[in-house]
Amino acid sequence: MNPDLEYQPMSPSDAAQVEKLDEHAFGPGRYARTAFRLREDCAPDYGLSFVARVGPLLIGANRMTPILVDRAPALLLGPLTVEPAFRSQGVGETLMKKSLDAARAAGHGLVLLVGDAEYYARVGFRPVPKGQIAMPGPVDAERLLYCELQAGALAATHGKMRRV
Repeated sequence: MNPDLEYQPMSPSDAAQVEKLDEHAFGPGRYARTAFRLREDCAPDYGLSFVARVGPLLIGANRMTPILVDRAPALLLGPLTVEPAFRSQGVGETLMKKSLDAARAAGHGLVLLVGDAEYYARVGFRPVPKGQIAMPGPVDAERLLYCELQAGALAATHGKMRRV
C-alpha cells in the first residue's frame, strides 16, 4: 500500500480533476450510458462521495448521487473511477466502503449501481430482482445491483429510477 495515499471527502473543487479521470477511464461514450444520463446535471452528495490522492494527484473517485425510485429515496453509486496505474490495489473498494459507511451513518437505506456483480459483491451488492427497479434507459438488467444499508429497504422499493 502506498503510504502517500489519502482518502478525503469529495468537494466541488475536485470537479475538474474527477471529470478528467472519468474521461480517461470511460471516454466520450460515457455520456450515452443510462447511469451517466441519470446523474447528468445532478451534483453528488459531497458528504457521501470520496476521492483518493497520492500527494496532489487525484487517482480515484466515487460519487453518490441522490435519486428516487418511484417516490422512494435511494442513492446511485458511481462512477467509481481509479487511475489505471493504481488499479488492483484496493483503492476502488476503499472508496466504495467509505461511501457506503457514510451513507449508512447518514440514515440512507438503499444504494443502486450498474456494474459487474462479481466485483461489487465484495462490498455487499447483489442483483436487483428482475422487474423490481427499472432505469430510464437501456441497461443490462443483470448489471443493475443493490446494497441494502437498512433491512427491508429493497423490499419497499419498486418502480423506475429518476432524478430527485
